[in-house]
Amino acid sequence: MLQWRQHQMDDQEVWTGTNSIIEFTIAPNLGSKVISLKNLKTGREWLSRTDNPLGNKGYASSFADSDGSGWDEMFPTINVCRYPEFPWQEVELPDHGEVWSIPWHVIAHERKLSCEVYGVRMPYHLKKTYSFTKEQRLRIDYSVQNLSPFPFSFLWAAHPLFQVEEGMEMIVPREMTSIVVSYSQDGRLGQRGDLQKWPIPYGDQEQIRLNVVEAATARTAEKYYFQGELPEGKASLFDPVTGEQLTMLFPKDKVPYLSIWANAGGYQGHYHVAIEPATGFLDDLSYAMERKSAAVVEAQGTHEWFLEIELISGMKVQSTKDKEGAI
Repeated sequence: MLQWRQHQMDDQEVWTGTNSIIEFTIAPNLGSKVISLKNLKTGREWLSRTDNPLGNKGYASSFADSDGSGWDEMFPTINVCRYPEFPWQEVELPDHGEVWSIPWHVIAHERKLSCEVYGVRMPYHLKKTYSFTKEQRLRIDYSVQNLSPFPFSFLWAAHPLFQVEEGMEMIVPREMTSIVVSYSQDGRLGQRGDLQKWPIPYGDQEQIRLNVVEAATARTAEKYYFQGELPEGKASLFDPVTGEQLTMLFPKDKVPYLSIWANAGGYQGHYHVAIEPATGFLDDLSYAMERKSAAVVEAQGTHEWFLEIELISGMKVQSTKDKEGAI
């Protein structure tokens, strides 16, 4: 039986949604951040939590100064950039976008939970609605309304920092065999824009396997996008020890790109992996717009998409050595 509950957690007003398998909690005043995503059958917490106090430094602050945990919404950019087209040319969009660091309005109704926010420097109304399509599947329906008489381009990306352990595997469709580097600490994968093979970028260094989570002591940190639009809107994080799996499903026509942020202690000492479906290519909205790889909402129009999270509880699931994403 689905239940919505409003309560206090870590000095924050939060909402928790629960069914027989999934429990998730969001903090509306923290950009509607999801601060917990649990599998109730196994007790597994899928989202990472650091020792930093929960919260951020406010609108347009650096994401590096936030708590570095949970699941934030990145919109309408990820990297700081200036909007390149009329009538908002030269308007600067802040780090990781506008909406992760400002309060959202939340309404529980029937079997759904809706969260909404308005743009600060851009004229939009962003809304997401949580529901359960199956006991093991959480659905998030997104919509952005353009409140202006001019077309509006945006880049949205989910930013869930998943709690990981060494040896866990990232599974993507088999056809995805190359990546484009967005960031690589110490240049292990090269520079921004460099093209590499997936999952083994260097044939003479087979110990570097991007589809397998490294040890926390590896001290690496990398962000990359799969090259081109996706053959299928699907990506998973699999634990071969327990058989548990988290799968993200999304419409490839509306969310045509996928990136991965893998941090094995290299950035601020944190240990997590983010699988990030995205509506634009690479992290800079202006870069995406120049290459016609950003989503567009027509004047006074609305753009819609969705994301589903499916949790599999310790079933016998083949590893990537035997299924899609394998070498």
